[in-house]
Amino acid sequence: MRASDQALPLITGGKTLADVTHDVCTPIERGPTSMWRLGMFFAVSALALGVFSIGYQIKTGIGTWGLNRTVGWGFDITNFVFWVGIGHAGTLISAVLLLFRQKWRTSINRSAEAMTIFAVICAAIFPLIHMGRPWLAYWVFPYPNYRGPLWVNFRSALLWDVFAISTYFIISLTFWYVGLIPDLATMRDRANGLRKRILGYLSFGWRGTARTWSRYETACMLLAALATPLVVSVHSVVSSDFATAVIPGWHANLFPPYFVIGAVFSGFAMVLTLMLIARKVMHFEDYITRAHLTAMCKILVFTGTIVGLAYMTELFIAWYSASNYEQFVFNNRMGGPFAWAYWTMFSCNVISPQLLWFRKVRENLVLLFILSIVINIGMWFERFVIIVTSIHRDFLPSSWSGYVPTWIEIGAMVGSFGLFFTCFLLFCRFGPTIAMFEVKSVLTRPVRDRDLKEGAQATDSSGAKALQPSASSDEREAAEQDMSIAGAGQ
Repeated sequence: MRASDQALPLITGGKTLADVTHDVCTPIERGPTSMWRLGMFFAVSALALGVFSIGYQIKTGIGTWGLNRTVGWGFDITNFVFWVGIGHAGTLISAVLLLFRQKWRTSINRSAEAMTIFAVICAAIFPLIHMGRPWLAYWVFPYPNYRGPLWVNFRSALLWDVFAISTYFIISLTFWYVGLIPDLATMRDRANGLRKRILGYLSFGWRGTARTWSRYETACMLLAALATPLVVSVHSVVSSDFATAVIPGWHANLFPPYFVIGAVFSGFAMVLTLMLIARKVMHFEDYITRAHLTAMCKILVFTGTIVGLAYMTELFIAWYSASNYEQFVFNNRMGGPFAWAYWTMFSCNVISPQLLWFRKVRENLVLLFILSIVINIGMWFERFVIIVTSIHRDFLPSSWSGYVPTWIEIGAMVGSFGLFFTCFLLFCRFGPTIAMFEVKSVLTRPVRDRDLKEGAQATDSSGAKALQPSASSDEREAAEQDMSIAGAGQ
């Protein structure tokens, strides 16, 4: 990485405060575009396939899956772990980077937080349908009941998932919605009729006073401090599903940090994919700039290198353990029936991120988009390799079995992607995909000084805003919002 990358501007185009409001709100107010309609068509079609597949599976039973007496986990748990990992980048960007005052997060944090919510919803589907009788899913929650001694087993790693994922979802949803309130108020002030009333309720009567901003910042910092441990704890708990087992290939204390860094790796790859699409389709080139893409590339290189180190560590520990069973599992991964999956995983997750060291690759948006998809493919195969190749050959050769997913499993997986992109497209259509008030705080100094000067000229001698007939609504709104931001110390 060159030192010149550090000097890249976060926002380009000489944007003013009014420009930010106009550019973010206009795609919401003008109605859906043809590109949005096309994307929604494919997303809803995939979702419909998933609904049909899952409905058929619930009606018929999980015998419709390709599982057998040896391979008890397949696509279902693979997709569960994959989607939980996708949701990790949102919490990292929104909470951890906020605590460290990283300004480059401002243009991407809102979409990353939304991505987290939708990814966790997708992840929750698979343990639910894996139960076989999802209508009894409430049994996993401890609540007063009349079933006598029947109670949840708190020593079960699968029950830990219930509490980890539900806590993660609640905190992430709260943090996401609290961050939306100032921008919902901005949209309220531009709306009319029923839309204005709805946004008024959703923004909780936000007025943007200095006291409001001060308390708002305090609440955000408290929520960030509360959410930060979840970045480490949630996927560590998911890894405990495997690490607490005695199966060779799973029973490893490397799994918690390995899973966490892999989750950040795959999550940032998905953020990069979505941001590149939003940047082009919604014309956010001035807000999602090379500075943001370069920062995400650096994180991908860093986390991808650690993931490669984890792969090498696994191989070394298997050799150093002198355990015939452990060594067999890893030899089988690299040279057995699923060797193609292992080497696909290794190529996508270890080799492809190293291309981001080259400046020409980082500046080529098409290559970045392809690499982000390749990394997510590799991370899906990582979960598949960990799960299937560790159990498809049992301790007894007579128990060895293969695994081929059925169309029901493939349809459920496609449906989860359909659900994710349907939710994300709806969010892009009706919500601010960029945090306007945070972007305004990182505008270049000359632009902000000009806005403050214009705001001061629009203030009468009593200190109240003078609504000049010659001023546009965007300019008046920009001056009002900037006074609020300046009063909050931003």
